[in-house]
Amino acid sequence: KDIEFIRSYYYNKLEYTRFSSSVGKHVGFTEYGVRNAEYWNNNPSILSNMKAQKEVYCLNHVPVYYSNAL
Repeated sequence: KDIEFIRSYYYNKLEYTRFSSSVGKHVGFTEYGVRNAEYWNNNPSILSNMKAQKEVYCLNHVPVYYSNAL
């Protein structure tokens, strides 16, 4: 429950958009990023795909990495 999936988009070392599973939507940090976030948040297939990525990447892999770290 404490796991958070974050996907950040960068251009020229500047983060312009980020998806966070705790927020549940894309957030834009630049003018271009705000436009992208608005488009992606209004598209249900993109938004549901990003929300599912937490289960695909985090919940399946964290127990394996955690047990190896200990």
